[in-house]
Amino acid sequence: MTEGNLNGATESDLPNAGHSLWQACVEQLAQELPEQQFNTWIKPLVAQAPDDLSKITLFVANRFKLDWIRAQYASKISQMLERLYGQAVPVELALTQREQPARSFTPPSAPEAGQAPEPVAAAEDAGAGGFKNRLNAGLTFDTLVEGTANRMARAAAMHVAGMPGHLYNPLFIYGGVGLGKTHLMHAVGNRLLADKPDSKVLYIHAEQFVSDVVKAYQRKAFDEFKERYHSLDLLLIDDVQFFANKDRTQEEFFNAFEALLAKKSHIVMTSDTYPKGLADIHERLVSRFDSGLTVAIEPPELEMRVAILINKARAEATEMPEEVAFFVAKNVRSNVRELEGALRKILAYSRFNQKEISIQLAREALRDLLSIQNRQISVENIQKTVADYYKIKVADMYSKKRPASIARPRQIAMYLAKELTQKSLPEIGELFGGRDHTTVLHAVRKIAGERQQLTELNQQLHVLEQTLKG
Repeated sequence: MTEGNLNGATESDLPNAGHSLWQACVEQLAQELPEQQFNTWIKPLVAQAPDDLSKITLFVANRFKLDWIRAQYASKISQMLERLYGQAVPVELALTQREQPARSFTPPSAPEAGQAPEPVAAAEDAGAGGFKNRLNAGLTFDTLVEGTANRMARAAAMHVAGMPGHLYNPLFIYGGVGLGKTHLMHAVGNRLLADKPDSKVLYIHAEQFVSDVVKAYQRKAFDEFKERYHSLDLLLIDDVQFFANKDRTQEEFFNAFEALLAKKSHIVMTSDTYPKGLADIHERLVSRFDSGLTVAIEPPELEMRVAILINKARAEATEMPEEVAFFVAKNVRSNVRELEGALRKILAYSRFNQKEISIQLAREALRDLLSIQNRQISVENIQKTVADYYKIKVADMYSKKRPASIARPRQIAMYLAKELTQKSLPEIGELFGGRDHTTVLHAVRKIAGERQQLTELNQQLHVLEQTLKG
């Protein structure tokens, strides 16, 4: 999830028992639901409960959200509460009293449906003239922990915030999930607005852009669409890989892109891969993405992970002992989002059990996560994961076929087998169709050497490692 207030869904007047139970429920749901679903539907909920916990009432902003949550999430919430409390807790949904009349809702059926229905717009920060910028004011450069993993991307983002429309346009930031890409984009927007409050800034997820294109086609409202997107001073757009296979969306984004660059507005984008690695995106768009500055964010190193945990605990008015932060950081390695999840579990466990934070408490709170971490990764799982990633058959891993489209993923799988398992070279060779150990050694050395030189390969290996480690 984006790096902001971890307890955004628990601001309420609950008594201690109800507050702790709902908070524990929210933190578990944050682990189990996709980030965008959690932020859209669960995080804004406000809960109230009587002293005897005879029921929990969840207040929802409008009728559409209430109906959607009842249909999609009410059962899951009830099951989670029962699991945490040890017995069933009735859940009621109610509208907040300040609700405005609900707008009519038309699900996007064409031309590019498939995304989740758009909720009625939530309250957002507004800049000059009431323009909705969708920025999270808590995501700034000051609240972003700096380390070698994000230093170059942070420096480029700060340059853009200070001199938009000049160098590094567009700025394309890529990396795995939960590494802070979204935080950096919000930081750019917040810094620009602090310096120039009249700037028109918009942060948006690529799926929302798709939805806006759909609505513009349905309502024949392209003048409004262009007025909104072509008049910006800074466009921050997250996860552009979601434009894949959406031709009309790509066409409209290309037009907006050209219009913004022509008026020296700045564009910042994020993706899970580098521009040329994007699948099913028009070549002319890819070339535009690659025309400015492309920077990667890597998984955070140990010291950076420790600093992130301590800072985020402090933001929750809790002091995390350094030895506990080191214990967690050594066991949670892949990304910031996973660190946040571990922190939420520890804080909830501490509050719910009324115990001080210690290594033993962290070990108890994270026992499920630690058991997964300690589970041995198999060569078979590596072969399947790599085959899925490069879109080849698992059987190709141990076949005698040798085209580059198969040989390359096979070498990568051999490299990962050596790095992530205790298998010997002969054992790995045997599992790859009875190949000689010298073949495996050649693959391991080749991929290890190229990883140091090729940014694209290094990023692909990071993604695969994160997937395999859970």
